[in-house]
Amino acid sequence: MGVKSITQEFTCSVAPARMFKALVLDSHNLIPKLVPQSIKSVEFIEGDGCVGSIKQTNFHEGSHFKFLKHKIDALDTANHYCKYTLIEGDVLGKHVESIVYEVKFEASGSGCVCKSTSHYHAKEGIELKEEDIKAGKDKAMGMYKLVEDYLVANPDVYA
Repeated sequence: MGVKSITQEFTCSVAPARMFKALVLDSHNLIPKLVPQSIKSVEFIEGDGCVGSIKQTNFHEGSHFKFLKHKIDALDTANHYCKYTLIEGDVLGKHVESIVYEVKFEASGSGCVCKSTSHYHAKEGIELKEEDIKAGKDKAMGMYKLVEDYLVANPDVYA
């Protein structure tokens, strides 16, 4: 099983603690509100958000995907770091076994730098190419930007 890793970094005008709270600690509440046309709900099916918890994202009827499940592998709120694994769901397709994500928000000026590394674990006999994972990478960056815009427009949220 091969692993293809992609690292992304972008600057954000929001403080790291607010981005971390919105995108990691409270994403199960915030994301369905920001994209109700895409995501029906996000719920914990095991745990309450701590390490070992499993979170399921449910998509609307008629969507390309039905659901996906993430397991929280590491959580460091003091350093705004989270590691989690996409363990199940039709979004993985025929080529990907799992995806491990590492996300860290570091202070920079009046905002932060968001650093994200995704480790795509291919199924046996499959070699992943960057173009195979570009769509997922672009969607993730779109979500970061959407949350940043929401937090800028609502400065008291997650303060």
